[in-house]
Amino acid sequence: MIPDLSVLWVIVLVLALTFVVQRFLFGPLLHVMHAREGATAKAQALAAEAGRRAQAATADYDAQMSAARNDLYRQMDAVRRGALDRSTAFIAQARQDADATRADALRSLDASVTAARTALTTDAEALSHAIVDRVLERRVS
Repeated sequence: MIPDLSVLWVIVLVLALTFVVQRFLFGPLLHVMHAREGATAKAQALAAEAGRRAQAATADYDAQMSAARNDLYRQMDAVRRGALDRSTAFIAQARQDADATRADALRSLDASVTAARTALTTDAEALSHAIVDRVLERRVS
């Protein structure tokens, strides 16, 4: 049995159509799909690299902020210690001034007490002589 010539034409046409479809449809379609897959992989790699750079930048920012915060705390502590030293010096100076004023007041008070005792002693003697003169009605020498 010899096949019909139309079957042979169908086989040739199917092979030709397969070649044409493979060459002009599936080939470019597969090429585009592979290009998209490569572009997607490249975009994912770029995104991962950008994420790593962002994490590194965030870590660097956090380190700089921590260093700046520590520096600020050190400066604030230095200012606080300076103010405390000035306050201590001011209090010591005020205490010295108060002690000097108190010592001056005590010296002045001692001098006043001594003068008052002297005056009272003199007045007491004069008063006692006056009392004796009156009581005895004569002068005591």
